[in-house]
Amino acid sequence: MDGDGRLLERVGAGDDHALRALYERHAAAVLRLLRRLTSDAGTAEEILQETWIAVWTSAHGYRGASSVRAWILGVARRQAHNRLRRRDPPTVEYDEAPEPVDESADVEGEVLASAGHDTILAAIGRLPETHRDVVVLALVEELPYADIAEVVGVPVGTVKSRMAKARRILAAQLPGEWVS
Repeated sequence: MDGDGRLLERVGAGDDHALRALYERHAAAVLRLLRRLTSDAGTAEEILQETWIAVWTSAHGYRGASSVRAWILGVARRQAHNRLRRRDPPTVEYDEAPEPVDESADVEGEVLASAGHDTILAAIGRLPETHRDVVVLALVEELPYADIAEVVGVPVGTVKSRMAKARRILAAQLPGEWVS
């Protein structure tokens, strides 16, 4: 069993230090995924907390069919979908609404935009959710198809077909210079 597997086993036995170690290793990847699944950074952070509570309470159920990272990302994805399904969109009175976020302060966004990736990100954002999840897990999180299948709960063949369809959709939406 690898280091993450041992840590998760210890989490299942109630070791909070092992949970902290897993958090330090994987929280950034989980938060990246959640930010892509939600449009609100605050909601993503709340779901991140819910994810780690779920990891704590369900670690004993890990069977080793995928990497620990894929298993944790699967927990996060399920937490996000459960949260977003049951939640009504928040409403705020106009006078009480916070000022919009200054998009120019988004360093990551500036770098992506200057590199020309904003067109690609917009196209990925328009993909159907099932295809977008596969693309993000494959290209951003760099998970192998077997781990993606575990995260999204479908067979590997379905992951491959969703990826192929996503490529066709993106090829149709993007200018020729972005499509390989």
